[in-house]
Amino acid sequence: MDSNEIASTLTKLFDTNVNAVAPGSWQVETPNFRLLVLLSDDGSWFRALLPLMPIQEAQPFLQQLLEANFDDTHACRYALHQNVVWGVYQHFTNSLTTQDFEDAIAKLVSLQETGLNDVFGNLVESRIQLIIKAAKQQGQTLEATMQNLDRFYAEGLMGEIDESPEVRQKTLTAWRRQLERLWDEVA
Repeated sequence: MDSNEIASTLTKLFDTNVNAVAPGSWQVETPNFRLLVLLSDDGSWFRALLPLMPIQEAQPFLQQLLEANFDDTHACRYALHQNVVWGVYQHFTNSLTTQDFEDAIAKLVSLQETGLNDVFGNLVESRIQLIIKAAKQQGQTLEATMQNLDRFYAEGLMGEIDESPEVRQKTLTAWRRQLERLWDEVA
């Protein structure tokens, strides 16, 4: 793809929200995000960048973000620069197809829309797996583990001590669902 094809694809995708900020540089501004597309000086590669969140929000999840780079983000990557977590896609322009470019933009927008939901879910799942592993090492069954969790909630060690019985039951039901889903996967 050359700069004309990049510009026309951006216009096709985002209509009037595309601004050429310099030769080989475009900015797409919508109410939900600001996307930057930059060509290298020699035009041999380009980079698409989308700021996702301040580093302070992501700090507890940096391990999960790096794991997502390996498993989930496809050709896009999470990156850190100037105290911001960015979604980044870069590619050589001579082998870039319009479909690859459109897919990358869609993935970056998806990363922005998802925020930390997926990485938070991965963190929670890894913590549940640790609980299962510890329970199994102690010879506990799923039912015994659920009884311990019920006791922890009843004693206020987990959750809020003044939460209603309905809220507590919903929480324990969610625990049971996750434990049942992961119990056989954890050795």
